[in-house]
Amino acid sequence: MTALEPPTPPAGTTGPSEDDGRRRKARRTRNALAAAAVDLLLERGPAATTVEAIAERADVTRRTFSRYFTGKEDAALDFVRSDSERINALLRSRPAEEPPLPAYRAAVRAWLADPHAPAWHVRPRMRRLLALVDADPALFAAYERIRVDAQEESIRIIATRLGTDDVADIRPAVVVDAAAGTLTAALRNWARRQGDPASGAADLAALVERAYDALIEEAAAAAALPTTGE
Repeated sequence: MTALEPPTPPAGTTGPSEDDGRRRKARRTRNALAAAAVDLLLERGPAATTVEAIAERADVTRRTFSRYFTGKEDAALDFVRSDSERINALLRSRPAEEPPLPAYRAAVRAWLADPHAPAWHVRPRMRRLLALVDADPALFAAYERIRVDAQEESIRIIATRLGTDDVADIRPAVVVDAAAGTLTAALRNWARRQGDPASGAADLAALVERAYDALIEEAAAAAALPTTGE
């Protein structure tokens, strides 16, 4: 064996290339299930879509479905989870000296503009799905669970940036709730205007910028008000 060759894995174990292959296969299966869930929900509606139908569309077993997702809503909203993870990764990479709110806004801007891994809003039918989330209680509940989990991670990231504790110090939670809530407001407004032919992906990026401008303006206006004691 030369110095450039990877060591032979012990018997009963897998080498790096085999592990990578398994991860790629798992990712393909997960993506196929998520795409099938979106297809069927939009074609048939939530009530007529079953986990079994999703597994059949993705050409896997019901048991395989359960390895990846807890239900049809979880599968259809996998894009929300993955994009939330990307926003948090971008937030971690922001300069340490950048204040928390501008850092979160910059992370969202980078997510929306990434040409190599397009955000969900430029993918086909995602806008229709987001509108369906607003209308269906089970989908909305699943969306909220994913959103809350992502925001908890964002809070921990902001707390680390501030050098503080995310439980003892309220500031990280306030920043994240305001910043993530502003993004959610923009996304929901955009989804509700899906019948407007002038409202496309570029319009969403501009709408998000206006939403953050509004947040900052309102915060500045509130800070300028005189304080009163009780």
